[in-house]
Amino acid sequence: MFNSSKFSPKYFLLTGLPGLEALYPWFIFPFCSIYLVALVGNSLVLAVIRENTILHQPMYLFLAMLAFAELGASVSTLPTVLGIFLFGANEICFEACLLQMFSIHSFSIMESGVLLAMSVDRFVAIYKPLRYTAILTRSRIAAAGATLGLKSVMLMFPLPLLLKRLPFCGHNVLSHSYCLHSDLIQLPCGDTRPNSILGLCIVTSTFGLDSLFIVLSFVLILYTVLGIISGEGRRKALNTCVSHICAVLVYYVPMISVALVHRFVKHAAPAIRLLLANVYLLVPPVLNPIIYSVKTKHIHQGLIQLFLLRKQ
Repeated sequence: MFNSSKFSPKYFLLTGLPGLEALYPWFIFPFCSIYLVALVGNSLVLAVIRENTILHQPMYLFLAMLAFAELGASVSTLPTVLGIFLFGANEICFEACLLQMFSIHSFSIMESGVLLAMSVDRFVAIYKPLRYTAILTRSRIAAAGATLGLKSVMLMFPLPLLLKRLPFCGHNVLSHSYCLHSDLIQLPCGDTRPNSILGLCIVTSTFGLDSLFIVLSFVLILYTVLGIISGEGRRKALNTCVSHICAVLVYYVPMISVALVHRFVKHAAPAIRLLLANVYLLVPPVLNPIIYSVKTKHIHQGLIQLFLLRKQ
């Protein structure tokens, strides 16, 4: 089972929901439905924005980036999560586990960065409405998207390499149904301080700073809106931010909930912690396409047109 030179396991054992194995058949339909909605919903958002030139505006281009990141995160976790609940397959080879870890965290970092970019987009749209498209040109948006993608890849690139150099000495049981860095660094019997320090720096420089700047942008947006004399103008300005506020809450509330449970509720059942971890990764890709389809008029109309064209 183990490589004698580096003591690296050939495979890891993933964990579903401990103690609830007998109920797995009841989880099949919910999990399959969740993944179906996430994959189809985000794919439709991308298709609508791609097909409608009227949607080739900063707000919708950032929304396309968000849908792409959420699609990537969903695809990253899908094989192992459904494999456990559908087939009871809880083994994943070492290299595949590192690849899944890299993909999950890279797309999560990208998603957080896109949410920050969307906050800046909403601030510019309200603060400088007449110069909105002149400031956020397509070339600048493309550069922002490329920067966010490159940043997420470059930040995560060293972690799999560092993990591969560590001896695991027979430890190969993970506590989630997918591979996470915070879970993997608990297993090696060597010095994991470089991994821990780098992981903490990544979390602080991405999710920490992103959330701080998102809150700051909301404060600036609120300050700008309060400066609008017309009550109707204030309502319209705030209405353009509703979908984005919901997207931020859908992303950060489950993340904070998972962190609080792991930090303060030590006696919580493992199944509850794992269920919350699945909610953190699966809920945003499911809800965000629904939120934007319902609250954004152009996306709603674009979906209707897309389905009408497919029927013709």
